[in-house]
Amino acid sequence: MKTLKRALLAGGVPLLFSVFGAANEIEYQLDAYYTSVDYYVNLTQSPIPYHEFKSETDIYKKLILSSPIPRFLLLETSVNPLPLLGVYLKRQARDFYDDTQFSEDSNLIRSITTGFEEPAAVSLFFGNIVDFKPVKKRDYAEGRGHIGYLVSAGNYHIKDNDMMKDDWVETEWKVKGDRIYPDMELRWSFRIGAKFHARKEITDVYYLGVRRSRIHFKERGFSWLNNSGIMYKFDFDQSRLSAVQHHFVVDKKFPLPDKKVVPSLALGFLWRSEKKYTGDLGDARRTVFQFLFQPNIEF
Repeated sequence: MKTLKRALLAGGVPLLFSVFGAANEIEYQLDAYYTSVDYYVNLTQSPIPYHEFKSETDIYKKLILSSPIPRFLLLETSVNPLPLLGVYLKRQARDFYDDTQFSEDSNLIRSITTGFEEPAAVSLFFGNIVDFKPVKKRDYAEGRGHIGYLVSAGNYHIKDNDMMKDDWVETEWKVKGDRIYPDMELRWSFRIGAKFHARKEITDVYYLGVRRSRIHFKERGFSWLNNSGIMYKFDFDQSRLSAVQHHFVVDKKFPLPDKKVVPSLALGFLWRSEKKYTGDLGDARRTVFQFLFQPNIEF
């Protein structure tokens, strides 16, 4: 763990400063669960390529068949507001927190604030980025796709709204993208990765994850497809390849008329085996099942 962190600092920081002047874009994302600022750096003299597309399948093909040599670097800093709020409430308003316990495993505050196992992170993405435009102007839409390798790191871990010291490093291969129409947004991501912890009581895992979200601003009737999203992440033990955690959420979105502000409500569960934590952090029961009830606002 320490060797990997030293290598990241020794190799990544000089590279970042050597191409600092080539930055081409800054983006940000505001979300109650995950807020981030992204800084794009072009590692070549060529701009982000721009391609026409006919379907979502065309986007996947273009990304997967793109050059295997990374042409872009993305530096991201992120913070997770609601997971931090859960930590704060458990520390500073313990009586109120305990009053929201509604079953042996489930607590309302934990149900709302569960989502990320860390309060914040710094990430480096190395890979390729492709912008898309439609074949026909009447089908106006734009999008951006990413494919490559992501390395993230932090020094704290959150378990059941308790925050503890833990130096961790996460590596993953990721494909993500979006299609933006004037009245509709579609976003998706697929990833496979590994997470390593300095704290031995927290199990190192491999994981698979998928996320998909669709917003139709003019759609008002009920639909399982329009204005909905899904997220699933499966963690398994690196040593035995056995299930450690399942995190599943589906959400329904409620776009406001003539505004790009979208309230949403997500329902799901977090299933955690006794292998996730050991020693002093181990759970008294064999498994933990936490029901998730998570309101949000998307911008």
